[in-house]
Amino acid sequence: MNAKKIVPLALTVVFLLAMLSFTVTYSVRFTEAAVVTTFGKASEQSTITEPGLRFKLPYPIQSVMTYDTRMRLLQTRAEAQQTRDDRQIIVEAFLTWRVGDPLKFFERFSNAGNRPEDHFDDAESTLKSLLAGAMSETGKYALSDLFSPDGNTKLPELEGRILAALQQTDQGNSIADYGIEAVSVGIHRVRLADATTQAVNDRIAANRDRIAREIESAGEAEAEAIRAKAAENRERILAFAQRRAKEIEAEGNIAAAQFQAEMNEYPDLAVFLKNLDLIKASFSDRTTVILSTDSPGLRLLDPEAMGLLSPGQIPSSGFPESWRR
Repeated sequence: MNAKKIVPLALTVVFLLAMLSFTVTYSVRFTEAAVVTTFGKASEQSTITEPGLRFKLPYPIQSVMTYDTRMRLLQTRAEAQQTRDDRQIIVEAFLTWRVGDPLKFFERFSNAGNRPEDHFDDAESTLKSLLAGAMSETGKYALSDLFSPDGNTKLPELEGRILAALQQTDQGNSIADYGIEAVSVGIHRVRLADATTQAVNDRIAANRDRIAREIESAGEAEAEAIRAKAAENRERILAFAQRRAKEIEAEGNIAAAQFQAEMNEYPDLAVFLKNLDLIKASFSDRTTVILSTDSPGLRLLDPEAMGLLSPGQIPSSGFPESWRR
């Protein structure tokens, strides 16, 4: 056989074999799951989850629909929700999900098209609708539950209730009936509507006014208590001072009476002490005075008069006897 004829024939055979292998084989990656249909029908044995190369009958007898089973993210648009205390808030949430049951997923969304992308688009539309319905769980919480100044927010609890609502719909169906596994629900943004923002601002202002009044009232009460305590202390100190003054006055009167009695008993001694006081008062601060020792009160300065005194005798003052009366 001519070599020029062998080469085209060999290429033709290889091409035909390649086309045949393409129609009778398919591969499944470890991140995928496949559903093999026979004349468009699928059964429990149609699901392939193990990775590897597989064989099938050529199209149109059998066909393969391959789904990516990795986690997928669905984000919702901002939607208004009403809280339990009739406050309007704007909530944005997200859902992480994946294909949990490839056969159920195929049966639910195969009418959307012949490509896996068509099935995923239809599934996301369904999930958005279901998630929007589950977001009504927000109405079971007050605004203060979601926005707490001490950090004890109930947003995680709300996320759990939304996920539970997705997993069990009002009709008693489960999201698992769609072949979908809902992994988690998260609320990544919550903001107040304009009307609610104004109401919250008014509430904050009123709360601040109340706190200011409470602080002012507490300050006035404390000031009044301080004034009352000061008045009490003043009265107590004044009463003590008056009592002490009376005690001192009484002690002084007693001492004065005793001194007066002693002076009455020894009049010469009293005159002598007065003479000493007179001399101390007259000759202080280096004062120079020239007087006769015969002057009243100065007899104590006469050396001769002092020399004539006997032991224990009180010197005479020099005052006339009439002055003592």
